[in-house]
Amino acid sequence: MLAVTYSYGLDGLDGYKVDVEVDIGKGLNKYNIVGLPDTAVQESKERVRSAIRNSGFKFPATHTTVNLAPANKKKEGPSFDLAIALSILIATEQIKNQKSDYVLIGELGLDGTIRAVNGLLPILISAKQDGFSKFIIPLDNVSEACYIDGIEVYAFDKLINVLAFLEGTQVFEPIERRVWKCSRGKESEDLARVKGQAVAKRALEIAVAGGHNILMVGPPGSGKTMLAHCVPSILPDLTFDEALEITKIHSVAGVLDHKKGVVTSRPFRSPHHTASKVALTGGGRDARPGEISLAHNGVLFLDEMPEYSRDTLEALRQPLEDGQITVARANGSVTYPASFILVASMNPCPCGNYGSKDLECTCSPSQIQKYMRKISGPLLDRIDLKIDVDRVAFVDLKSDKLEESSDEVKKRVNFARAIQLKRYVGEGIYCNAKMSSRHIKKYCKLDDETTALIESAFEKFHMSARGYNRILKVARTIADLDGKENIEYEHVAEALAYRNIEKVLL
Repeated sequence: MLAVTYSYGLDGLDGYKVDVEVDIGKGLNKYNIVGLPDTAVQESKERVRSAIRNSGFKFPATHTTVNLAPANKKKEGPSFDLAIALSILIATEQIKNQKSDYVLIGELGLDGTIRAVNGLLPILISAKQDGFSKFIIPLDNVSEACYIDGIEVYAFDKLINVLAFLEGTQVFEPIERRVWKCSRGKESEDLARVKGQAVAKRALEIAVAGGHNILMVGPPGSGKTMLAHCVPSILPDLTFDEALEITKIHSVAGVLDHKKGVVTSRPFRSPHHTASKVALTGGGRDARPGEISLAHNGVLFLDEMPEYSRDTLEALRQPLEDGQITVARANGSVTYPASFILVASMNPCPCGNYGSKDLECTCSPSQIQKYMRKISGPLLDRIDLKIDVDRVAFVDLKSDKLEESSDEVKKRVNFARAIQLKRYVGEGIYCNAKMSSRHIKKYCKLDDETTALIESAFEKFHMSARGYNRILKVARTIADLDGKENIEYEHVAEALAYRNIEKVLL
């Protein structure tokens, strides 16, 4: 007897249909799975066998062949267990499937329980695009499925309940739709707690408002790390489309909280400086997303940037420019989105006091040069704002003056982002930092006086074409924060001030 059910596999963030075919033939007791299964799929033989028996059914003692089509795509993970079990029971005529148009996703326990799987959200989205609208999923994955329109989803925790549903002997209701809401997230710091550092706070506001990368340079204890940890509190409100993109990545990577389902706040990733290149970019045996993809639509914070290996830092160059990362593996390559705000901090030298107004640097010129060589010129050129963060003065530290809160700054950030979202409708981008040359030409027009200013700076600081474009992008963000339609002289002047930190790095 032959039976077919439908399931889905994952190739990066894209799902593809898998026909689970089971043939029960004559011959000795043998159980084979074909169709390029990985170890987890091969081991499903024992999970499925025990789940069927412990659910009160018989496992066939004949020649059983399971084919996962298409045969030329490698099948990974335990998400095919449920479809395999049902195909076997249908082929042996132990149940009659009255609902053959359902996509089946789930891992089976030995007792017949259905366990959560990774990557369910991208599977549902891809299957919906392929024309499927009915799904059976694990109960623990229900939060990932309840925000998607246009599909009918049933969630179960036991195999026996799925069988009763498919045979029509018991009535079950589809899961209820939920309304998604953005949340602020769990930021650890508020800008109101940061004394002084007005320039750094303004730079962070601009960086977040336009999606720009920022580097803070200063001695130890000047507040660089604390400022970076304030960034989540001023990030713009997350849209539902952005939340789905983040959730897809986190679901595939296996770091999603299944109880919450769809992500409600922007990610803030802070890998340790000992993190490997693969940990940052993604890869490994299963080509999983790395830290830069997990930070998509959020922030990647690199504390003490020169302490990371040079190879690891250089791997950032392509995603900082393109907003995506391609991870190669033996049987193909996977492209993950990696559009994030890079927030980095560093000391100006090994002792940390070079350039300080109060403390003396004990490093030799060669030590400083060697320290700074860990960050290449091309990488620095991709960072829009570079600021000097000096020690906080005692008078500021002891002042009772109330500093501006993150909530107030976030209002201005949301105002600027709203302008950008309206401006770039239909353009495929969401913030100023992602503007292409075409967008810059269209939205960053300058008058003669402002053009003369940026021309003078271009020649004086020997800017690259990339550096010139990034100045205009930052100036466009400053103009948006001011509510101005056109970029004015003072906007470019301020943008240039945030670019001229190279003197500290030499």
